[in-house]
This record gives sequence, structure tokens and C-alpha cells, in this order.
Amino acid sequence: MTRWICVPILVCSFLPAALADWPAFLGGRQRSSVTDFQLPLEWSPESGMVWQTPLSGYGQSSPVIVGSRIFVTAIDGPMKETNRVSCFDLATGNKLWQHESPSSLQVKNDPYTSRAAPTPVADSSGVFAFFESGNLIALDNEGQVRWQRSLIDDYGKYEGKFGLGGSLAQVDDRLFVLADNDGPAYLAAIDKQSGKTIWKTDRTSRTAWSSPMIIPVDGTPQVVVSAAGSIDGYSVETGQRLWTFDEVGGNTVASPVMVDDSRFLIGASPGRNGEASEGARRSNLLMKINKTDQGFEPEVVWINEKVTSSFGSPIAYQGHAYYTNRGGVVYCLDLATGETVYTARVEESNWATPIGVGDHVYFFGQHGVTSVLKTGDEEKIVTENTLWKPDGDGGPGGFAAEIQYGFAVIENGFIIRTGSRLFRIGTP
Repeated sequence: MTRWICVPILVCSFLPAALADWPAFLGGRQRSSVTDFQLPLEWSPESGMVWQTPLSGYGQSSPVIVGSRIFVTAIDGPMKETNRVSCFDLATGNKLWQHESPSSLQVKNDPYTSRAAPTPVADSSGVFAFFESGNLIALDNEGQVRWQRSLIDDYGKYEGKFGLGGSLAQVDDRLFVLADNDGPAYLAAIDKQSGKTIWKTDRTSRTAWSSPMIIPVDGTPQVVVSAAGSIDGYSVETGQRLWTFDEVGGNTVASPVMVDDSRFLIGASPGRNGEASEGARRSNLLMKINKTDQGFEPEVVWINEKVTSSFGSPIAYQGHAYYTNRGGVVYCLDLATGETVYTARVEESNWATPIGVGDHVYFFGQHGVTSVLKTGDEEKIVTENTLWKPDGDGGPGGFAAEIQYGFAVIENGFIIRTGSRLFRIGTP
């Protein structure tokens, strides 16, 4: 059932950030494209790599960048006893500092649970990191603690065998934490200066790993969440739910990605054993939020029942929508109608959200192969770039166990993060 809810509108501005910064998950401005950067089309271990550096511990979050500083998170220990935030110099890859803090929720450190999965956010004051242990910490640019707290102590223990995955979102004065789990679930706004809760809105308990996204609706930012059976829009200022849409399913990982004001893409897929297959079939869609005299009303512009979106989120670029699934299948759709333009298969499954740059779309494969496709109505794979050799020296186990989790875009290349390494691709 679709519902709209009438609430007052309050204005809050987007976080001001330099064009070259990448301060949050997917760039923090919900960018699925970077049209003004000159990025490489080809690279390999022998060519196009500026530097690479090992990371302490293991993490699944994306790197974030403000100015010349790269921030990454990780966990360490057999029971994930340690949460870690590290800062690296963009030009050299040298580690500037590292901060460690104890975890409030110790569980077995294995590939089947999230491991520093939430991506942090950063601004000119420093970095804000959230861990699946419920620990939330603010550090300045020199790695000194500004404030920290345990949301498990405040609001209850998280429950679920796979952990949390939702990344932080931010606007100018506050950040947003989504705790969707089988225990107490909620969305909360946290004051950046003090670490105090500005508002907290309870949600129905659910299993999902998607991230809250800041999307403008009629020119005013809202926090939009797509997770396990509903899509919801919340007031940035008050936390009131502005609208909801619950005719969806299988939307447990992909996050909503902005197309333009009031429009965004939703992705979904069945579980590994076919769970929520019927709901997922009707949940890969383009949604528009209409402002009415009574409030806000969600509208489904189109649905494509043949596509799936597994780990990465769908993007819109140059008149097309791109969806990818765990099998390495790329679906290119007409953005206006939702009709399938072509279906392609790239070298590897994609765990990261793709990005459009210039006349190309980049798909970051699970095991280090990035496929670059030409934009347009015809399928054309331009290059397949390898980040490391299969038998390369990557520490214990070599690179065989590495997974290409996330990236950040810089003006002349990419910062790519695997579980235990950081790479800079492009030109110095």
C-alpha cells in the first residue's frame, strides 16, 4: 500500500564541499557521475598505479577524502575487539595517523559478518566513523578524539547474524545513522559538534544493509531509506517520516541513488535462496516524490521486472540507468521509459556501485578487474583493467582473498579500497 503523510517543511542546506572532495559514501552528493574529471581508461599493476599501501586490520567500507587526506576504517582481532580509523596522505599514500578504540560488541571476525562495513563521513573538521559494534566516534584532522559514544549502550544491542552495513550520511551540521537490524531499529541524527542526538526515529525491525541517502525533494533535502520492504523519506530537521512506499521487496542492499531533484533509482534482488523473489521482481524502479497540498506522495515512474541489483546500487548516467547483479550482468535501461536497451556480462561480479565519467561507465569487479563500458545504446566493453596479479604478493594468502569493495574519485584517478590494501590509480 502506498501512503503519503502531511508534515511541515523545514529547510536545511547540503554540506558545502569542494568539487575535488569525496567526503561520504558515493561522494556524499549522491553523485553517480563525475563529468568534469579526467579519469584513466586503462591501468594494471605495471602501469597507471601511483601507489599502493597495506592497511591494518580489515574493512569493507569505502574511502572518503577531504582535501589531501584519505580516511578509511577497519576492524581487527579474532572477536573484532578493535575499531580502527586511519588517515593517509593523498599524494604519497603515507599513513599520517591511526586511531584505535575498543569495540562495544565483540563477535567472531569472519567473512560472514560485516567488517567495518559502514563508510564514514568527513568534512573540514575531521572524520566521523560508525562501526557495526555501535561505536560512533568523531576525530579531528590529527586523529584526536573530539567525542565518542556507544549507540548500543544508549539504544540497545544490535541483533542479526550478518551485522550492520549502512553507511553514514551528512548535511552541514549533522550526520545520520541508520541501524536496521533484527533488534531495535532506528534512524538518528547526531550533532557534529557535540555528538548528542538531535532526533531519533524508531523503525520496524528488519534485516537490511542499505545506506541512508540525502536526496533533494522539491529543492529541500530529505533522508531517503530503501530497506527490506519499504522506501521511506524523512525530514532532515525533525526526523518525521514524510512519506512511505511499501509495495517493494528484496531491497536489502542497494541504496537509493539520485537522478535529479525528486527522482531516484531503487534496486533489489532475491536472496541467495530465492527469498523475496516476487517482491524483488517489482522493485527495480524509478521513483518520483511529488509535493502536494497534503504533503508528499511517492510515484513509481517505471518498473523493469527483468533486472536485478545485488550489491552495488543502480545509477543514472547520460539518459540511461545501469543495474548490476552478483553474476556480473549489466543491465542498461532507457532512463525515460525503463525499457531494457541491452544486457552485457562483464568479467567479474560487482560489489561496488558503478560510476559514469565522460563517455564511459566503470564497473569495479569483486576480484580486482574493473570493466569500462562505452555509454550509449550499443554494448561496448572498452577495457578490462586488472588491479593486481592473481599470484601477486599481498601478504598472507597473497591477493587471492582480496575483494575490491569501494572507491573514491579524485580529479585524475581513483582511490580504491580492498579489505586490507589501499590503491591510487591515475596520474601523480
